Amino acid sequence: MSSLPKTYKAAIFEKQGQPLTLKDIELKHPEDGQILVKVEACGVCHSDKLVQDAAFGPLPRIPGHEIVGKVVEVGPHVTKWKNGDRVGGAWHGGHDGTCRQCNQGLFQMCDNGQINGVTRDGGCVTVYNAIRKMNITAGEIVAIQGLGGLGHLAVQYASKMGYRTVALSRGTDKKDFATKLGATDYIDTSSQDPAEALQKLGGASLVVATAPNPEHISPLVGGCRAMGKLLILAPVGDIPVNSIAMITKGISVHGWPSGHALDSEDTVAFSQRFDVKCMCETFPLAKANEAFEHMMANKARFRAVLTM
Repeated sequence: MSSLPKTYKAAIFEKQGQPLTLKDIELKHPEDGQILVKVEACGVCHSDKLVQDAAFGPLPRIPGHEIVGKVVEVGPHVTKWKNGDRVGGAWHGGHDGTCRQCNQGLFQMCDNGQINGVTRDGGCVTVYNAIRKMNITAGEIVAIQGLGGLGHLAVQYASKMGYRTVALSRGTDKKDFATKLGATDYIDTSSQDPAEALQKLGGASLVVATAPNPEHISPLVGGCRAMGKLLILAPVGDIPVNSIAMITKGISVHGWPSGHALDSEDTVAFSQRFDVKCMCETFPLAKANEAFEHMMANKARFRAVLTM
């Protein structure tokens, strides 16, 4: 006889634009090839705002694509996992294995892919995987815009990957913090033009935009060196860019869709090997709306995390 409860507590977006609602949900046992995870912690991401706005599909929906927990039940034909295993679940929640992208190993871009907390109820790989996929040579300048949830990790990853790492943020009070994270240079964007400042350093081979403000992202194209890349990881919608600079210098603008299971394992292994620290503020599940509002107001230092 199973000792699992018949229901579990969840924070749900029930109506478009409305706050989260705490509800008891009927527990479903894992099907063939699935595992059931008791979530211990879940990060609150800016992408969850798009779930609240029903931009990813109809509601109701339980958001959450940054989970960590323990396996409490395994379904038929599961051999890799057992009860008690500590596991994590990220953005990528499944793929069909048959489309063109899957055949190329790009599982998180699957035509029929599942996304935790978006297309199915949910429960760090973002910056690590995106930076490494840009194929920048060690020693080159990589600039990180923003020192929030993604940015403070991106600075650490870029530094430990061997890049000359430049942190871009507002105010002089964050310089020491950026240096401790591994930044070799700091640009105060409230007193300097970030593009001009980057060009004085020689121009960036890669600029990573993590702060969700399109007005601050657009000028960053001007900070790239010839053949440089602007990588946008902040989900902000339309962003105008200077096409003249792109054409004359061969600059390109990129995005990257998080990562699949192996990417997540690589990220964790790299983080453990090089002591990358994820800094967070914790909130109990009962304060899910407070955590969400804290994140939306850009007050989280550095990741708002719900604990169960």
